[in-house]
Amino acid sequence: MSEAQPDTRRPSGSGPNGSHEAVLNSLADPVLVIDPDGGVRYVNQATEQFFDASSSWLCARKLGDLVPADGPLFVMIDQVRRSGSSLSEYGVALQTPRTGTRLVTIQVAPIADDPGAIVVSFHDRTIASKMTGEISSRSAARSLTGMAAVLAHEVKNPLSGIRGAAQLLEQGASDEDRELTRLICDETDRICALVDSMEAFSQPPTMGQSAVNIHQVLEHVRKLAENGFARHVRFRERYDPSLPAVAGDRDQLIQVFLNLLKNAAEAVAEQNGEISISTGYQHGLRLARPGSDRRTQLPLVITISDNGEGIPEDIQAHLFDPFVTTKSGGTGLGLALVAKIIGDHGGMIEFSSEPGCTTFRVYLPAYREKEGA
Repeated sequence: MSEAQPDTRRPSGSGPNGSHEAVLNSLADPVLVIDPDGGVRYVNQATEQFFDASSSWLCARKLGDLVPADGPLFVMIDQVRRSGSSLSEYGVALQTPRTGTRLVTIQVAPIADDPGAIVVSFHDRTIASKMTGEISSRSAARSLTGMAAVLAHEVKNPLSGIRGAAQLLEQGASDEDRELTRLICDETDRICALVDSMEAFSQPPTMGQSAVNIHQVLEHVRKLAENGFARHVRFRERYDPSLPAVAGDRDQLIQVFLNLLKNAAEAVAEQNGEISISTGYQHGLRLARPGSDRRTQLPLVITISDNGEGIPEDIQAHLFDPFVTTKSGGTGLGLALVAKIIGDHGGMIEFSSEPGCTTFRVYLPAYREKEGA
């Protein structure tokens, strides 16, 4: 019997050495070293975040366990091994159970002193679309703020006069005419209620910067949902217990996630509807504050996903705009308010949607003692 050969695959820490490994770990793009047999030899820290898995778990897998074996990546690897030269492909839709659908640029290169070994890197092009979506949600919140102030002054005040006139006419009107004056009063009340619901947008941020346990917020919201509008939904939670506190206002964060869960519950089917809630810590994401040179670190990520039909493509670009809704009888102010509250917290919200999977990601700053001083 021949002697068993030792496993020559190196774990994550024993790939590139010293300063080379430090350089790779400082990169924002995922980098993997693939053995000739397809095993994952090395991953940098960005790869762990990309696949939402530890380096030890990833390095115990084959590449085919992480990405579809019939995808373009394996074709590229075969071409690189045959030609001995590097290859790049732009705008590749990479879809895996762990990453969802990502639009990436793939770069594959051979390792000169290690025949058959390959370096693979992914550049996540969805980051640009996330930034575009963040700018869009900010603009929507700003435009709604101005609109609310105008409506409160230019619409609500005249409506009170119209209602008063209708009530005066009602006193001497016939029964048939009273139906019309009653209709005028009801409609003015309805418009006033709509303006009242928008007044939140005209108010400056008043939240307190306290330390908020985001898991307590999410559990509170989930219990409200399970005992109300989401009785038909199965919930899945995956929380990072080491997550630090969020800097923000607990009541406003409850409003944000209650709104997102309500939208998700309304999107899923009555049978087999499922909503997933997860939290995580992500290094390296910073957001510039409008009108300031300051950049806020946004390491805390809260993800809410549902298995509904998805958001219609024609409204995705305007999802955070006021009065955009797919619901019958909806006002279209819920997500606009969510975008405003998240913006007031110095955070960011973005989403991705396709049939069977819609995901909202909320990025928030961590609490620091000096912020609460």
